[in-house]
Amino acid sequence: MTDFALNADVRSDLGKGASRRLRRNANLIPAVIYGGDKAPQSISLLAKDVAKLIEDEAAFSHVIALNVAGTTETVLIKALQRHPAKSFVLHADFVRVVADQKLTAHVPLHFINAETADAVKLQGGEVSHTMSEVEVSCLPQDLPEFIEVDLAKVAIGQTVHLSDLTVPAGVELVALAHGNDLAIANIHASRVQGE
Repeated sequence: MTDFALNADVRSDLGKGASRRLRRNANLIPAVIYGGDKAPQSISLLAKDVAKLIEDEAAFSHVIALNVAGTTETVLIKALQRHPAKSFVLHADFVRVVADQKLTAHVPLHFINAETADAVKLQGGEVSHTMSEVEVSCLPQDLPEFIEVDLAKVAIGQTVHLSDLTVPAGVELVALAHGNDLAIANIHASRVQGE
């Protein structure tokens, strides 16, 4: 399990103009920490630190140690606002993590054995993914980095649903808890016929 950490400074200059000045002059990203039993706090982060952090997809499903002016907060990335054309981060929202309270987070799905499944390798089927991540509910220490979806035994025409996933102990799939057994992936016959 990788440890993630960021350094941040408290910001008192708020508003749209102040945020633009931060991004333009200081190469900083405005952000907010909220949740838990504390009041929301406005902070700023170095743009290059955030860019490096989000290169790893695991950062989105891990607890991050956020050092704000000497105080460490444990947080999750709740939302990132990106530039529409250049994809760099304009603003970040973090939610505080409380050790004994369940949290909800989006965890990526890793599809394994897709190329070696009999339906693909021998019968020429094609894999279609309908989801790339799932929302889970668990305690912070139980938060998985990713959830594997094994496609080895999936036949042509068969669909993999949330109920088919094997999740770690203490982790609950939010959609399944609400009675929605959503489709994740399927293998269908190829539309292109071989010569």
